[in-house]
Amino acid sequence: MAATAAYSTAVLGGARLATTGSVSPRSLLLLPRRSICSSSSSSLVSASHFQDAQRFTLLRVKATSEDTSTSSDELIADLKAKWDGIENKSTVFLYGGGAIVAVWLSSVVVSAINSVPVLPKVMELVGLGYTAWFVYRYLLFKDSRKELASDIEELKKKIAGTTTE
Repeated sequence: MAATAAYSTAVLGGARLATTGSVSPRSLLLLPRRSICSSSSSSLVSASHFQDAQRFTLLRVKATSEDTSTSSDELIADLKAKWDGIENKSTVFLYGGGAIVAVWLSSVVVSAINSVPVLPKVMELVGLGYTAWFVYRYLLFKDSRKELASDIEELKKKIAGTTTE
């Protein structure tokens, strides 16, 4: 087979690309089957090979490497600084444990609802109805979107404890 031959030749756009050693089938996926030739084939390129090669030259992929992430040392140092800045660490554990219990409890409730034969479809209809109402009430018109944004900002201030009254 040409994919595992010690010497294989692939024809791309009239130029011959020779590879030595074993060629993985994955590296040959981008080539049309007709353009993979054995070492004993002639060097003439037919019109179909040239058309296939032109088609595949349009599929060039450029791989770039950008390191936009922060290093792990900076991340750990930032987390340590935030953890040291917390005055009441027991409250954090209490809230975290409460969140885990709430997720577990909601999972139990959802699995119980799913076990009732008709109730999951009814709940889907309720969810679709609420979604349609929310889109109509808050997302469809410009004024209502501004109202939603102001409500969200007000809620953020209440949660953060920075309300000014």
